[in-house]
Amino acid sequence: MSQIRAFLAIDLDDDLKPKINKIIREFKKTDARIKYVDLVNLHLTLKFFGDIDTEGLNLLEDAIANVLDEFDSFSIKIKGCGAFPNNNRINVIWVGIDEDSIIRDMHDKLDKEFVRLGFDKDKKFSTHLTIGRMKSAKNKNKVKSTIEEFSDVEIGDMEVTKVSLKKSTLTPAGPIYEDLKIFEL
Repeated sequence: MSQIRAFLAIDLDDDLKPKINKIIREFKKTDARIKYVDLVNLHLTLKFFGDIDTEGLNLLEDAIANVLDEFDSFSIKIKGCGAFPNNNRINVIWVGIDEDSIIRDMHDKLDKEFVRLGFDKDKKFSTHLTIGRMKSAKNKNKVKSTIEEFSDVEIGDMEVTKVSLKKSTLTPAGPIYEDLKIFEL
């Protein structure tokens, strides 16, 4: 039985990537050990499935399509910067989504279907775009002040017109993402 590593995501508009790249460049000045997300891979994850059997892909795609039929395209505002779990213990550096009620509603309805298909329910969903992962505490205070400097940064608005089911292939150079199916809103 064949398996793939998969997730469901909203891709970031290309015209917003240079603004996020400016923020990443500021973090690079801290000389901290941070593994940055490649700009081409920037996305908002709706659900990470992990390794799934390819035989069940049609069931998953049907469930996604049924839920997404309820949604029309919508606008989101990319704004702010923060860290998980918090600014004092930085594991993940993220850029936020302002006014995310439609995405939260979409996630909750999708997650309910995914649980029905046997996936674990998401414990806590947070709308964000991961831009980097801290690999050590080196220069943590510089990273923390950079996060605080960009806590209210306005990156821009984007129209969400599609959601993508993606395959993730892990390589030594970083993950390679491939669209398995695109769902138009």
